[in-house]
Amino acid sequence: MVVKRLLGVPMARLLGWRDFWGLCFHLSPDTLEPRPDSETVIEAAITLMRQRGIAAPRILDLGTGTGCLLVALLTEWPGAIGLGIDISAGAVATASRNASDNGVTERATFRQGSWTEGLAGPFDLIVSNPPYIAADEIAGLAREVREHDPLRALDGGPDGLEPYRQIIPALPRLLAPGGAAVLEIGAGQHGAVRDLAASAGLAGHSSRVDLGGHVRAVGLWP
Repeated sequence: MVVKRLLGVPMARLLGWRDFWGLCFHLSPDTLEPRPDSETVIEAAITLMRQRGIAAPRILDLGTGTGCLLVALLTEWPGAIGLGIDISAGAVATASRNASDNGVTERATFRQGSWTEGLAGPFDLIVSNPPYIAADEIAGLAREVREHDPLRALDGGPDGLEPYRQIIPALPRLLAPGGAAVLEIGAGQHGAVRDLAASAGLAGHSSRVDLGGHVRAVGLWP
């Protein structure tokens, strides 16, 4: 393990799991490591649902990976139910295991799919941590990331915004009245994502910063 760590294998990959929101999540080659930045999405989602008086939301998690966002939110709301979508069959299997290990398997469904394709809704809360690294920046990432996180979970296209161009236009159709979406974004992407949302008719907007002071989670609603 020491030799592998010196060669750049992340500690969580060596252990096979990582802590997120006080819960344990198993990893696989098909999933990102859950990271503290993404806990900002959980905080923002809880705030938005509290403001709207929604105590048992119907949740959609796009690009679910380990299932960390959906599973963590389900532990916060015992009456909530959720659907996690991921293009990777391996990620769907990993997320299902994590839901079972964290006691929410009866309220969580995971399905293989491409973003919002084939979904009807409505959902009170939609969350996503999509790939948002610009393609030409991936080579400059730490080797723990570029060599061990799945490329398709990192690569957001030429400007890092391609997944948002697919997700955001579908939000008005999928959100229930009074519902909201929370998207994780990369540093410096706040303005561009806000513009995409406005073009899609999402006039409501909020933001939340991570521990590094970057806007990391954006709340959107009609």
